[in-house]
Amino acid sequence: MSHQDDVLSRIGNGDADAVSALLEDHRLRLQSYIERQMGSALRRKVEPDDVYQEVAIYAMRAMPTANLSIDRVFGWLCQIAQQRIVDAHRKLVGAQKRAADREVSLADPADSRRAAIIDLLVVSMTTPTQAIARDQRHHQLQMALAQLPEEGREALRLRYVDNLPSKEIAVRLGKSDGAVRVLLTRSLRKLQELLGSEISL
Repeated sequence: MSHQDDVLSRIGNGDADAVSALLEDHRLRLQSYIERQMGSALRRKVEPDDVYQEVAIYAMRAMPTANLSIDRVFGWLCQIAQQRIVDAHRKLVGAQKRAADREVSLADPADSRRAAIIDLLVVSMTTPTQAIARDQRHHQLQMALAQLPEEGREALRLRYVDNLPSKEIAVRLGKSDGAVRVLLTRSLRKLQELLGSEISL
């Protein structure tokens, strides 16, 4: 029996030490993959090593019954990591969406569509590209964003992705707090006009 076959046999028999050893073999490569996939916005909120630890814990439980060949182990681990990253993004987006919804409700309680656009905006700016590349809604939003002035795009990013208050955005953009609030409102309205009825929210 080859060394690889022996490792797989031990893993299949529930040998935790064999699973740990195989995880250690892939640790650095997997950590690098996780960090690349997370993106800067999520890394400010979640440590890549925390994601790795979640993947390792899951792998310890699931690998003995996964029926993997050696050359499929890393891809399997990456799939687990990607799901954990998406889950982390959803939690982040959920928190940011609640803050965004509160802000929109104060400005215009009836405008649920604008709240939905904010939700999509946050997801588009924080979720790894691979996770949204095939979503037509995100493509349409990216096209609409490209038509906004750069200052408007940056204000939206700072507010809804970085979750900064308008006063801090004002400092970064060299504007007054009131001017930033107007800029955010106008930018959201412009997005809504550009998207029109072409996007289903």
